[in-house]
Amino acid sequence: MKTGMKAGPLACVLGDMDLVRPLGLAGIRCAVVGPPDGATAHSRFTAQLIPWHGGNDGTLVDRLLRFGAAQSQKPVLYMEEDAQLLMVSRNRDRLASVFRLPLADAELVETLVDKGRFQAMAERLGLPVPRTRRLRPLPGSEAPDLDLRYPLIVKPLTRRPPWDEIEGLGKAIRLDGHDELRALWPRLIPVGIELLAQELIPGPETRIESHHVYIDAGGAVAGEFTGRKIRTYPVDYGHSTALTITDIDGEGADVAALGREIAAKIGLRGVAKFDFKRDPDGRLHLLEINPRFNLWHHLGAVAGVNLPAMVQADLTGRPRPAPAQAQAQAKARPGACWCHISKDRLAARESGMPTAHWLAWVARCEAKAIAPDDPMPFLRPKLDRLLARMPGGIRSARLVKP
Repeated sequence: MKTGMKAGPLACVLGDMDLVRPLGLAGIRCAVVGPPDGATAHSRFTAQLIPWHGGNDGTLVDRLLRFGAAQSQKPVLYMEEDAQLLMVSRNRDRLASVFRLPLADAELVETLVDKGRFQAMAERLGLPVPRTRRLRPLPGSEAPDLDLRYPLIVKPLTRRPPWDEIEGLGKAIRLDGHDELRALWPRLIPVGIELLAQELIPGPETRIESHHVYIDAGGAVAGEFTGRKIRTYPVDYGHSTALTITDIDGEGADVAALGREIAAKIGLRGVAKFDFKRDPDGRLHLLEINPRFNLWHHLGAVAGVNLPAMVQADLTGRPRPAPAQAQAQAKARPGACWCHISKDRLAARESGMPTAHWLAWVARCEAKAIAPDDPMPFLRPKLDRLLARMPGGIRSARLVKP
C-alpha cells in the first residue's frame, strides 16, 4: 500500500485528476479508468488502472463489472462527466451488485442531464430559470418566430459532440435578433440535434456563481461550498479555466440558500452543482443542475470541504473527514483558486491580462495540475511525448511503472 493511503474499499474513478486528487488527499486509494499513458495513471494516489481508451458503453460496463467482482470490498464508483453519469445510472442495477453507487434517483438524473426535461421540471416547480423554447431544426424547416426577448443564447439539449461542428469550443451561441437565428438555421439542420433557445441573462461569465452540495441519505446537508467563475475559454460561453471559492456566509450566502431550497424541492440525494447567473439587479437565475462530481471538488477539497471524501466515508461506513476547525460543519476558505493552466493562459491572453500578472496568479493558485507532492500526472505525459519524438524511436513503454 502506498504511503499515506488508508485500508478499505477503493474509489473507482471515471474522471481526471480533479477527482482523483481530492480522494487521494483524504488518503483514499483510487482505481482509475483510462489509458495507460493518461495523467491519472501516473498519480501517486492511483493504486490500480482499469485500461480504457474509449468506445462502447456496454463494453465498459462489462469491464467495470469484472473489476468490481474481483475486489474483496465493494469500491465506490465516481463519475465526472454527463455521459459517464448516464451510463452508470442506466446500468445501476447491474453495477450495484459489485459497486457502491453515489447516485441521485434515476428519473431525476435523466431530467437534470436533458436540458429540455430540466426546463419543463423547473417551470412546473416555479424555479427561477430564464424563459426557454425548444428548437427542432428539421430538413426543409425554417427558423421559427419565438415569443422570447432577444438577445438569446442557443445551446444543445445535452453535451454532445455534434455541437462542436457548429460552435467548436463554445457552449452556446448568442443571437441578437431573429435575422441572426434565420441565418444560423441552415447550419443547424445538418447536425441533426435538438436545441434550446433561452433568454440571455446580461453580464459576463464572471457573474456565474455556483452552489456545491452533498446531501446524505437522510436528507441532511453533509457538506457544501460556493464559488464563481474567474475566466472561461472562449471568454463568452466557454468552458471554465479559472475558479474561486466565495464566502458562503457573505457574498455566497444567497447562492447557498437558493441551492438548498431547490435541492429540497427536487428531492435531491447525493452531490450536485447548482449554476446560477446574477443579473445586474442582483437576482439569481438558475442555469443548470449537475448531479455528479466535477472539477470544482478539487478546489473544494484544498479549501477545506472535501465532498468526494465525505461520500466515500458515508458509503463505506467510516467517519467523515473532521473539519479543520472545531465547528459542526467545515466551511471552505474564500479566495482559494483553481485553474486549468494551458487553457487559462489562452483565456488570460484573450481577456487582456498581462502575462507577468497571470504567472504570478498561477503561482498562488492552490488547485492546479502542477502539484509538488504528486508531479508525475503533469510531467509524465509530456516526457512521454518528448521521448517518442527523439531519434531512435524511444517509446513511453520503457517508462511504464511496475
